[in-house]
Amino acid sequence: MDLSMGPSPKKALILQALMRRLKVQESDLEESFMRSSGPGGQNVNKVATCVLIRHRPSGIEVRCQQQRSQWLNRYLARWLLLKRLEHHRLQQQKLQAQRLAKIRRQNCPRPQRVKERMRIEKRRRSDKKHLRRLPRSMED
Repeated sequence: MDLSMGPSPKKALILQALMRRLKVQESDLEESFMRSSGPGGQNVNKVATCVLIRHRPSGIEVRCQQQRSQWLNRYLARWLLLKRLEHHRLQQQKLQAQRLAKIRRQNCPRPQRVKERMRIEKRRRSDKKHLRRLPRSMED
């Protein structure tokens, strides 16, 4: 992102650090501009201040028209995009951890107490079925 016209150098550095941490490159971003809508007067009607940023690898899009200036909207759109990417990646990691935990639970042996309860319940069912049988004298 061009630092000549934009947020303070400190904010730009924070944004660049976040991009490095998430491994997002400028070449991955597709940026387009359009006219905003809503309040803002003549500036909104004449200047393309609305920014649309798309992250090509993930397909996540962000549209920002919060401010009247294009450079500030560019900064805010990048910030929002990075936050969404971070949230998306955290969700993916969470799902992966859940899948692994499920597999781990399925593969571990049952505790002895659970096995004993299962045996008792099976025995109870067996006895109940045994009582439903006809007496031997009536079977013939």
